[in-house]
Amino acid sequence: MVPSGLGIYESQRERETHTPQQPIYCAWTPHPIQSSRRGPLYPTWRDPPILSRKTPLYTHSLSDMPLLDLPVNPTSVPLLTISHPNFFTLQDISHLLTSVFKSTYTADVIGMDTGTNLIKSRGGDNLYHEKFVEELQKIHTEYNHRLTEVDMVEKHIIQARARATAAEERALNMLKVDVGEDFHNIGLPPVKSSFRWCVDNDLLKKHNLICPEDYITDRIPITKAPKGNKEPDYIKETFSFKQHISTSPRDQKHTEIPHLRKTLDSILYNPSTPPKLLYLTLNFASHSLFVSKKSSSSHKSAWKNNMYKADREQDRIYLARLENRHNYLKNPRFFPPNTLNGGKSLIFHQKKVDRMITGRKVAFDMTIELQNMTSVCRHVRVIPPSTSAFAIGLGKFPGEGGIVAPGMTCQYTIQFIPEYLADYEDYILVETQAPYSLLIPIEARRPPPVLTLPRIIDCGSCLVGGVKMTELVCRNEGSSNGKFCIMPKKVWPPPNFRAVATIGFVEQGPFGIRPAVFELGPDQAMLLEVMFSPSSPENLKQTFTIVCDNCQINDITVTGSGQLIALELLSVTGGESHPARGEPTDIAAQHLIRFDPQNPHATTEKKLLIRNSTHVELPFYWQIMKPNLQPLMPEETGDLAKVKYHLDVESAFSLNPNLGILQPHTDHEFILTYAPQELKDYHSVIQIVLRDIPEPPSSEKQVMLVNSESKTDDVIALEIEVKGSTEPFQLLLEPYVIIIPGENFIGVNVKKAFKMWNNSKSSIKYTWGKISVRDIVEVEPHTGVLDASEFCEFELNFTGGKPGYASHNLHCKIEHSVEPVVLHVEAAFKGPALSIDVPSLHLGLIKLGQNVLSTFEIQNLSQLPAWWRMQESQACLAERNEDASPFTIQPSDGELPPLGKCSVSVLFRSLLCQRLQTVLELDVENGEGSHLPVFVEVQTPQACLMSSHLVFSEIYIGVPAQATVKLFNQTLLPAKYFWEELIGSQSAFCSATVSPTSGTLGPHEEKELCIELTANIMEISTLPKLFLCYEERGVLVLISEVTFIFSDEKQMLQSPQDLLLDFGSEVALKSIVTRQLILTNHTGIDAPFTLEAEYFSSFVPFSNLLKYSSVLSAFVLALLSHGRGVAFHAQPSTGTLKAFQQLTIEITAYNNMWGEYHDDLICRVGDLQPTLIPMQMTVKGCPIFLQMTGPQTEHQTKIPIIRFGAHVSGGDTVSRCIRLNNPTPCDIRMDWKTYNQEKDNEKLVDLLLFYGPHFPIKDVDENEIESNASTSETEILLHWDKIPSSPDTISPGSLEGRSDSEVWRPVNNQKKIISVLIQAHEGFPSDYPYCITPTQIVVPAGSSASIHISFTPLTLPKLINKIECEGYALGFMSLDSKLAQGIPGKVTRSDGYGVAPLRMDLQAFVKPALLTVEMDHDGGMVFHSRASDLIPDQPLSGVLTESVITHNLKLTNSTEAPLHFRILLSVPFAVSSIDPNRSLKTSHHDREEQGKQLLLHPQQNMLVKVSFHTTLELLTYQNLPADQLLSGIKVLQFENGDRKMEFSQNLVIEYSNRTTQLVPVTAYLTVPLLELSCETVDFETCFVNQTRTEDVFLLNRSRCRSYWTALLDQQEQHNNMEVFSICPTHGILEAHEASLPTKATLKISFTARSNVEYETTVTVFGMLGEKPCKLQIRGRGSYDEKYEDLRLI
Repeated sequence: MVPSGLGIYESQRERETHTPQQPIYCAWTPHPIQSSRRGPLYPTWRDPPILSRKTPLYTHSLSDMPLLDLPVNPTSVPLLTISHPNFFTLQDISHLLTSVFKSTYTADVIGMDTGTNLIKSRGGDNLYHEKFVEELQKIHTEYNHRLTEVDMVEKHIIQARARATAAEERALNMLKVDVGEDFHNIGLPPVKSSFRWCVDNDLLKKHNLICPEDYITDRIPITKAPKGNKEPDYIKETFSFKQHISTSPRDQKHTEIPHLRKTLDSILYNPSTPPKLLYLTLNFASHSLFVSKKSSSSHKSAWKNNMYKADREQDRIYLARLENRHNYLKNPRFFPPNTLNGGKSLIFHQKKVDRMITGRKVAFDMTIELQNMTSVCRHVRVIPPSTSAFAIGLGKFPGEGGIVAPGMTCQYTIQFIPEYLADYEDYILVETQAPYSLLIPIEARRPPPVLTLPRIIDCGSCLVGGVKMTELVCRNEGSSNGKFCIMPKKVWPPPNFRAVATIGFVEQGPFGIRPAVFELGPDQAMLLEVMFSPSSPENLKQTFTIVCDNCQINDITVTGSGQLIALELLSVTGGESHPARGEPTDIAAQHLIRFDPQNPHATTEKKLLIRNSTHVELPFYWQIMKPNLQPLMPEETGDLAKVKYHLDVESAFSLNPNLGILQPHTDHEFILTYAPQELKDYHSVIQIVLRDIPEPPSSEKQVMLVNSESKTDDVIALEIEVKGSTEPFQLLLEPYVIIIPGENFIGVNVKKAFKMWNNSKSSIKYTWGKISVRDIVEVEPHTGVLDASEFCEFELNFTGGKPGYASHNLHCKIEHSVEPVVLHVEAAFKGPALSIDVPSLHLGLIKLGQNVLSTFEIQNLSQLPAWWRMQESQACLAERNEDASPFTIQPSDGELPPLGKCSVSVLFRSLLCQRLQTVLELDVENGEGSHLPVFVEVQTPQACLMSSHLVFSEIYIGVPAQATVKLFNQTLLPAKYFWEELIGSQSAFCSATVSPTSGTLGPHEEKELCIELTANIMEISTLPKLFLCYEERGVLVLISEVTFIFSDEKQMLQSPQDLLLDFGSEVALKSIVTRQLILTNHTGIDAPFTLEAEYFSSFVPFSNLLKYSSVLSAFVLALLSHGRGVAFHAQPSTGTLKAFQQLTIEITAYNNMWGEYHDDLICRVGDLQPTLIPMQMTVKGCPIFLQMTGPQTEHQTKIPIIRFGAHVSGGDTVSRCIRLNNPTPCDIRMDWKTYNQEKDNEKLVDLLLFYGPHFPIKDVDENEIESNASTSETEILLHWDKIPSSPDTISPGSLEGRSDSEVWRPVNNQKKIISVLIQAHEGFPSDYPYCITPTQIVVPAGSSASIHISFTPLTLPKLINKIECEGYALGFMSLDSKLAQGIPGKVTRSDGYGVAPLRMDLQAFVKPALLTVEMDHDGGMVFHSRASDLIPDQPLSGVLTESVITHNLKLTNSTEAPLHFRILLSVPFAVSSIDPNRSLKTSHHDREEQGKQLLLHPQQNMLVKVSFHTTLELLTYQNLPADQLLSGIKVLQFENGDRKMEFSQNLVIEYSNRTTQLVPVTAYLTVPLLELSCETVDFETCFVNQTRTEDVFLLNRSRCRSYWTALLDQQEQHNNMEVFSICPTHGILEAHEASLPTKATLKISFTARSNVEYETTVTVFGMLGEKPCKLQIRGRGSYDEKYEDLRLI
């Protein structure tokens, strides 16, 4: 803190000369500025500059108090009093702070009122708000403290300034007086500043202010004390006076040092010096008084603070030299008494002789020594003790004559011989020449045995005639052995101890004590039995005497009280009843209890309060008996002796508790329950029977305690007559009859509400019946319980089953009631109603055999579903004499929903020509039906030809001739027609075609038809006939005359030379390539043609090709089904070439296998010679495809990518099964290699060198084996020769004219020994991290095979967070079959590196295992618990063993890889639960492999509940030292009194790759801290049997509740006569609020039982492991009435 506002400068002269000069003062007033930062934490005035102590300006902040401007002489300070108004303006940096911190500096701050309200309202559940308010309160406190200090420093500086100014003015006025009027003209410097002497330098330094000591460095001048007036010589002391009379401490010095005397006097009488201790010693010889001074060693002399070190050393040397001059041998009489050789009076040391005797007739010796402490010789005389047990011997003297020289000693021996074990006291008297004798007391004591027996033994209460035994523990707490004898006091003293020493009880009626004689050693204990058997009901007391062998006697009073059994019925719920006049009652019952009428099986209770008036526990049980009813006259009493009791087994009464113990003089509560079961009156008598009650002794018989046996029996102590009646249930329905008005639809639930009142005495349980025959009647709620005098609202549900009127009686069964409650219900119901949307159905005119369909709708006009059925009327069928109806109705029946519609179609089949009128009937279930009239007319169509003859003038063979004919329909019905084949003897040599061959004629329609006739021979003698057939009636015959004209064929065919169909040298596999072939007919005669490939043709028939033409893939498969790899297909492959026609034919090549293919296309036209057209094609590509990607087309060249996804660094190997499909007809062997791609690699090509085959065949062990071809060359030729000879194929004979080189194109089978390949570099071959197994596999033709690609995640360094693993795999294809490798002249196929391999790109990512952790609070996983959470709501049942606080921890897998992990956490933390529904997505098999680890899939989260368990075991750590605490456990103690235990550890997330992730978990357990307001309570002296009470506060300074218990020490707890007590003995102390601790008042009571001292200890224990607090309590009893407190009387 740096105050500002007041400045003090030193003058220029002082800075130059460094001498203390007059300081100059100037006061500056701060200039207020407009600032937005206002509040208690920010002042409203501009902060002045802060100066260090080296700056010659004093600063002090005066924010609220104005500065004191003191008057300053203008002549003394002519220059420095000018103020500097621009100083603070230059230091204003608010604009700089605003530009840097912006809203942080200019925003509104928390004002004083807001801060005060926040502090007052603290105590919520928000930990952050509590922490903020706590910090705010600290800031407020610090702010107020600093303001207080500022005000104090400011006040001190102002006061010092005023004092310094006043002193300087006085000094200045004195100079003016001395100099005179010329003072101002001389020009003297100002007076020296007095501010350094008026201000507290330490206070200024404490607050970092510049003080005068910082700039004034000269030494403080030594100020001598003022000299007084010189003493006259006549009053000075002479030497003789000093030696005889003077008591001055200067007596021992012959000379006097004036300045030392002044210094000494200033020390002794300096008021600032603390007072010293003065000791007086009395010299008996000279009777002079010496004064010696003893000062505290911690206080230095005053002169040490005023003298410099050099002056002090010089004075010490001078004093030492002066002491040596006067150090000569002196007379001992002149030495002070407190010196070694000083003279003293004859003072003997008094010694008290204490001796302990543990046996008898044993002599003990002790020597005393007497020393002469005076300066003269003395005669000594010793007078011996008067007791015979002590004896003294002759003395031993240092010289003769019994004289003791100064400083010498003499010795005497004292002998002690005791006769008894009692205490002895005596004294020895020593006489000398001194006026007083020396008395030496002598004591011999044996510590007595101390028994722990109370003065009064209270046996309590006992029934008359009974025996009660009381056992007391008698312990000898003394240090001596003792024998004791107990006897009645009236026999003391006995003639001898044998007469009173009995073996059994010492009897003194009605008490007895056993044993009578006993012996106890130190710390030995025994049981003392006291028997009490009273014979009369009164308070009894007897006194016994205990005699010890050390002649000590004590009395013990034994008290007891005789009791008779007495029970009293205090109260009954509702009061007792009195019998009515003439009402029969039990003759022995003392009380009558009557219950109100109840319903059967109802239960009612009454509370009985019975008091045990005795002070004895009474065991009891209840029994219920039948009443004894005897007719008695008025004022007549029954004879109780004749009463007989019988148990009432059918009673409706019961009591609780049924048996137990009645505590002494205590009221007990019993519950009398009345639960009738039947409708009748109940009458019983309940008796309380006391068990084991002793019989009172007879007054004529003397009872002996020892031999007495108490006879016991059960006694009926109280009889109570109970009555109760039963009445039936009273129920009322409102209304009792329900009539539902109007008509309701059947099946519709009609609801009506009604009430039922329970006017009975008890609640009822009802169950309503249900009617389900025809109609459904039920009530909701169906069953339940209705309390007495209450009503319940019910809802009646009435559903009609049939139309009409319904009436029912619904029964409600009441539990435990014979008659039910009947509810009468009446209602009327109606069924559904349907309507047809057409009034009649007109089907119109139809043709015979034709079916007509008509549709209409049926609508449900009701709100009920309707079942309906429609059919033709049976009466109409009977009228037409028909069994089956020609109408088909669809649907003929069904269900219509409420207000729904249904479309019905009616199909009429015309079986004969007629005009039909009929009716369709609509039947509705539970409703009214309806009828629909139907009208239809059936007829047959008729047609004819307008001309029945056609004449053709000329016709070509094979060339059709055309003519026309007209056909007319004679009816209004449409007529269908079709033409049949030619008939006649020459119909086979010609053909006729009619267009259209069939059709339909409309009503009265005329249609023109075209007829084509084709002749196949030159002459036709018989004309053929063409028939026209009708659908209903026969045929019409058309006769035509035909004349044929024939013309010669022209040979227009030419042999194609130099024709070649080249399909390309880079044909993609499975691609379709088409070439066109043009055929031209140069004649007018149609000619058939066929086109077919010689070897790679399709064997699929033409009909099958038509079948596959709709599906292209199936069509291609059918073409390539021969398994040769290529098929050439011509479209059209066959047909007729029309006259003068030019036809374009498409030759399409299909393939499914790579290779170079050659073939010939055979073209046949009519009867001409076949023509061969050569074809060639080279197919390239990989036929193998992946099952997951499917076959790729020629346009799809995308490389498949196998993605393994993201995986954890160092994780397990992941495998993918890849299925390879081979659609080709050949078995293909695949050899796999994997490569890793590296970025920024400068390598361009790879040079590969092979010896032998590129990929030899290997066995399972990767060893090369020789390959054997499955098909030989001879087999190939054999297959070629076996091509069948047919008209559609070419025989070998047709190729005889061709050379062998043209027919057979041999394949170069020469094997290469060494191969060198150069290819582009893309990657490095490696089997890590990707690997394919097996590396060599054969994919069968038309089938598939599987390979496994595995990926092993890399182990990443710590600095890399993600890495991408890029690679690819190449599958090289080889053909092991000779037939597949090539056919001479037809196909050759390469393999290995000669064929493009199958490529698969491989991609995977490797990331470190890391989960994103989200918590409930931003502060982390921090638990705040209190030990008081273990305290239940009912603390008497004990504390809880565990309390749990749970926080949520959300784990999110932000990676792309599934993470397997485990969560490890140790006590007191635990993982309570994990959300399995959303987060655990692993199977049981995965769990077994991962060792029961958790699996979290990518982008999924898991909710983990982490709990902190507060247990009693944790509370034991709070009292352990720090070095014994476990790791992670700390005990924190705060200034505000809180005490917390900190538990910290890490939640470990262990991943499957053995990496871990740590999440800090911390718990703060607040434990209670108990403290007593004092440690000792002293009651001092109190009057006996008067209770005094003191209050002691038990404080709880922690923020945790405490459940405490206060216990007295064990001895006080077992003391029958209570001396100390504490109230309350236990309780709950709440946690402290704000800064004040909570407290509980403990009332400590003290009742003195005797005039001895009492002391005990109260220990306050906490049930939560708090450190026990002990309270020492002491007090003393006295019979003196002056200690009696009259306020307590």
